[in-house]
Amino acid sequence: MKLVVAGVNHRTAPVELREKLAYRPDEIPAALIELQAQGAKEAIILSTCNRVELTATAEDLSDDMLLAALGAGRAGVILEELRPHLYRLENNAAIRHLFRVAASLDSMIVGEPQILGQLKQAYSLAREHGSVGPMLDTVLTRAFSVAKRIRSETDIGRNAVSVSYAAVELAREIFGSLHKRRVLIVGAGKMSEGAARHLMNAGAEIFVTNRTPERAAEMAQLFRGKTMRYEVFPQRLAELDVVITSSAAPEQVLTRETVRRALEARKHQPIFLIDIAVPRNIDPAVQDLEHAFLYDIDDLKRLADRNLEARRGVAQEAETIVAEEVERLEAKLREREVGPVIVSLQEQLEGIRQDVLIRHRARLGSLTEEQHSAVEALTRAIVNKIAHAPISEMRREAAEKSGGEAPREAEVASVVRRMFRLRER
Repeated sequence: MKLVVAGVNHRTAPVELREKLAYRPDEIPAALIELQAQGAKEAIILSTCNRVELTATAEDLSDDMLLAALGAGRAGVILEELRPHLYRLENNAAIRHLFRVAASLDSMIVGEPQILGQLKQAYSLAREHGSVGPMLDTVLTRAFSVAKRIRSETDIGRNAVSVSYAAVELAREIFGSLHKRRVLIVGAGKMSEGAARHLMNAGAEIFVTNRTPERAAEMAQLFRGKTMRYEVFPQRLAELDVVITSSAAPEQVLTRETVRRALEARKHQPIFLIDIAVPRNIDPAVQDLEHAFLYDIDDLKRLADRNLEARRGVAQEAETIVAEEVERLEAKLREREVGPVIVSLQEQLEGIRQDVLIRHRARLGSLTEEQHSAVEALTRAIVNKIAHAPISEMRREAAEKSGGEAPREAEVASVVRRMFRLRER
């Protein structure tokens, strides 16, 4: 039985192809059934904006079958055009890949936490529809544990690596807790939406202003916030702790003098200004004011890039953990391969020993308790001697790494099963 991972991701396929292959959640149950009809014993499907992957166990799954499963019913997908973008990994390489995916080492942004939740959802959906068996259950639950270990033992997810989240981390450094801090969004840029969403999740109170009142109302509803009239927001600056500007206004919407007056009214309590508009919305001279913290998009990008580089360094620690955990799971799976054969051999030899004793009990005559114990010990010793060589050989093969060759423990176990005519467990 092989463990196979096959799919496309952000490294192997353009977004145009990934979009065509993406599964909606309601499409996945039928796809799992089709995979099992094609010969998969177990299967899950992971579909995100950056990857579409099938993970299955089967005696054999050809590339053509995998291509068909990936492209089945996808509008505009030509299977032969899909083939160059497909990757396929088996057994140990598949386990390592799943561990790296769960730990976000294979993500576009290393250390992002969303992929673990997406993998858990894919696992739960497949389990709900009966396509998760012992192998996938073992591998995926271990993958979740590996991801948790990497999060707790390294700084893989510690530093902000997106521009919007970097802004929030800076605000947290200035104010500590962001709970109940008052945030104003000026304009309707996508990046300011991202920062505002992080701030809202941190407990901040959101206000929105825009030249178009309807757009302001729409965004305020998005963040469970309130609107502020565009004409008056500079005069209300003193009420605010954080201002995010991404207005398309050609002129500066906040001058140095406006911010200075607001700081005086705030009795020099700090104000954090994030200018992610191009051209800039806030006078750069504001950064000379004490207690005013001004960052533009280049500042935030430099911080995010620096943090991303730090994460890449930490990723080497995480890769070491993945290698260690892959080896540990490999050993467990090898033991599981030979374990049932060892138990069957021991049971069969013990059954033979007891049958022989029963058949020859009359010849032995009446035995004292001490003599009976001696016979039991003698026959058990004989059985153990017979079992010792095949059991030791199976355990030795299971304990040794295959070194890239086909694993021999299954072959040895099969030979022992045939030699002793053991029943399948």
